[in-house]
Amino acid sequence: METSTFVYDGDCAFCTRCAQFIERRIPTGARVVPWQFADLAALGLTEAECEEAVQWVGADGSRAAGPDAIARLLGDSGPLWRVAGGGLRLPPVRAAAWPAYRWVARNRHRLPGGTAACALPQEARERLYGPSGRPGPTS
Repeated sequence: METSTFVYDGDCAFCTRCAQFIERRIPTGARVVPWQFADLAALGLTEAECEEAVQWVGADGSRAAGPDAIARLLGDSGPLWRVAGGGLRLPPVRAAAWPAYRWVARNRHRLPGGTAACALPQEARERLYGPSGRPGPTS
């Protein structure tokens, strides 16, 4: 793989806002892509992994999830962001980052930019809104 890839949940408005922030503010050479539009098989990822947490697949084939993926993304960015990524890898910070990440993931529908759809598992979202994320026909 030539380019590293950061994969997020494109059906979640909060996650999408975060990805837009990355694209606007964090100078990275990585592709930032919603998992719904990524070739997961080529990346070696599953839908279940992508529903669980953001994912990083490095150009070298390395993989990381959740705050570890965020640390890798930051480490692949400009100097100031690399320092933040390095800080996120420090054992005490990393130990606190996982519970914080899980709390955000469980509550993303309550956070700025979040919607009720962010709280639903992918299967429920598709059942209610269809694969495109828009409401389907009523029965």
